[in-house]
Amino acid sequence: MTHIAQVRGACPHDCPDTCALVTTVVDGTAIKVQGNQEHAHTGGVLCAKVSKYTERTYHAERVLQPLRRVGPKGSGRFEPVSWEQALDDIAARLHAIAQRDPEAILPYSYAGTMGMVQGESMDRRFFHQLGASLLDRTICASAGSEALAATYGGKLGMRVEFFAESRLILIWGSNSIASNLHFWRYAQEAKRQGAKLVCIDPRKSETADKCHEHLQLLPGTDAALALALMHELIVNDWLDHDYLAQHTQGWDALKARALQWPPERAAQVCGLEAEQIRRLARDYGTTKPAAIRLNYGMQRVRGGGNAVRAIACLPALVGAWRERAGGLLLSSSGASPFKRAALQMPQLLGPRRPRTLNMSTIGDVLLHQGDAAFGPRVEAVVVYNSNPVAVAPESAKVAAGFAREDLFTVVLDHFLTDTADHADYVLPATTQLEHWDIHGSYGHTDVLLNRPAIAPQGQARSNAQIFRDLAARMASLDPAFAAAHFQDSDEALCRMAVADTAIDFEELLQQGFAHIPLPEAPFAAGGFATPSGKCEFDNPALARLGINTLPDHVPNYEAPTTEFPLAMISPPARNFLNSTFANVASLARMEERPLLELHPDDAAARGIADGDRLRVFNARGEHVCHAAINGRARAGVVVGLGLWWRKHGENGTNVNELTHQQLSDIGRAPCFYDCAVQVAKAEIAA
Repeated sequence: MTHIAQVRGACPHDCPDTCALVTTVVDGTAIKVQGNQEHAHTGGVLCAKVSKYTERTYHAERVLQPLRRVGPKGSGRFEPVSWEQALDDIAARLHAIAQRDPEAILPYSYAGTMGMVQGESMDRRFFHQLGASLLDRTICASAGSEALAATYGGKLGMRVEFFAESRLILIWGSNSIASNLHFWRYAQEAKRQGAKLVCIDPRKSETADKCHEHLQLLPGTDAALALALMHELIVNDWLDHDYLAQHTQGWDALKARALQWPPERAAQVCGLEAEQIRRLARDYGTTKPAAIRLNYGMQRVRGGGNAVRAIACLPALVGAWRERAGGLLLSSSGASPFKRAALQMPQLLGPRRPRTLNMSTIGDVLLHQGDAAFGPRVEAVVVYNSNPVAVAPESAKVAAGFAREDLFTVVLDHFLTDTADHADYVLPATTQLEHWDIHGSYGHTDVLLNRPAIAPQGQARSNAQIFRDLAARMASLDPAFAAAHFQDSDEALCRMAVADTAIDFEELLQQGFAHIPLPEAPFAAGGFATPSGKCEFDNPALARLGINTLPDHVPNYEAPTTEFPLAMISPPARNFLNSTFANVASLARMEERPLLELHPDDAAARGIADGDRLRVFNARGEHVCHAAINGRARAGVVVGLGLWWRKHGENGTNVNELTHQQLSDIGRAPCFYDCAVQVAKAEIAA
């Protein structure tokens, strides 16, 4: 007799939407993944990527047993071994290194899953107990996150559902149709009710196509635009003086700075018309309620933190926070109730204070020989929930670091990614359909529970279970390694994450999601989470970090030159999510091949036609791809759609061959969209 089940879950991927899933399982096989109709934010709708999640789970190339390297690093040549062999050898190797110096061991992870259990629980306990180097997890959002915290006191903002009631929506640095689909549904609802939608983006994205107006500014100039908007709000007195007086700090200083930025000055910096800026300022100053959906694309430049601070100041100038459909949303993750310390147990470090290494400079980190200032050379890396050889900047250096024969590398993954190809051991991890997890969101304010829908495929184990197993081996080698801290099951960790909070775990079990109780208009009467309780235009604490206390325009590291005259940005291709899904055949077919979008004038000047094979290059390297002259790139800017695995590139590279390892002004984050290149037509491939 056929057995059919509907299992509630949550999308694990790095996206603001954190969708509620329903997986249909027939006789133990998942046949379909859909959005949960009962979850208001998901509304039964999934993106094209996650709707094909069964294709990923049952992929023919999925790693389903532990593998040990038998070829050169990077060759992807492995032999199968038992879990016992793999775990015993890994534990022995890590123990030997830890006996010399545990800081020579580095965990490397990010948001391959956003789950609290499979992303930051047993793994953190394991490395805390070991005393390994800490990882500064900066690769996606830290510039914007720290800038937002410096202004509002935390990652807080509007509730996304109230964008449906806004009369003006600025979609700033976000291709929402591709990367924030469920916000786009609210924006479309507002549009049907008469709201004006404005897109601010260097690329004429699919979202820009659907907005009333598009400001196609140059990369890295967002702060200049924000300051010019402030200038116009001031000189036209489109201000909420009462809100400024009661609920902000540093208004006089910010006003003086903004008055230095008339639209003509900003237009020259941004590559816009001054009238475009005036028109946007008029709309923003005279339309209520006005809302800003800010996303992380615009903070991936040298001045990204300052730009976020400048934009985050705007709602306070016009009193937009007074209404629930006004204000700004970058991230709402600060509202999450999770008991991170209970999950991660930082107390296992004891008095030790290991060094912190920045994941965004992993290329330089792995090639460093070690010294008194840096500490010991990295001898072992354990990678999970990430693919640094593909996703980290200046990837030639990253690949060279992982190619070190004296670097012991363990990778937990579903596939033989570019990074897994360099591993000494690859351990098969479960997908979201096969394990427990609990999720917050940075785009809405619900908590979601993920139940396992099917049994683990092959010999796959959850991340948390793999670290439990390693901990048991380490305890057998070192009696001081406290195995008692690694007994909690994955389900128990889910419960622990929300214990003694406003979230009822039984409600999560029953419906798969629960609402975090929050006010509808978080800053209507001030009450910011800053030390002053105000929106801090001028934040004196930044001075201690050597950062300007007022937001300002900070130019990019790499201005176009005669040698490298084109600015390059590298947003995700519509059907990929960072490097995830790049090996799913149906999605890769939709993207066709690695592309570089060019403006027709830039293409014509180089004798390039649509579809031509290209060399994109700078002093750091060369990437081979194909031309897309599709009307989406502005003059002087090229768009390298990412992120393909390096092994998919014609010359074994992706766009990160060209990016650099310099860091943002705030948050120590990478500057992926702060990159100058040259482009030339390539010879036809042999």
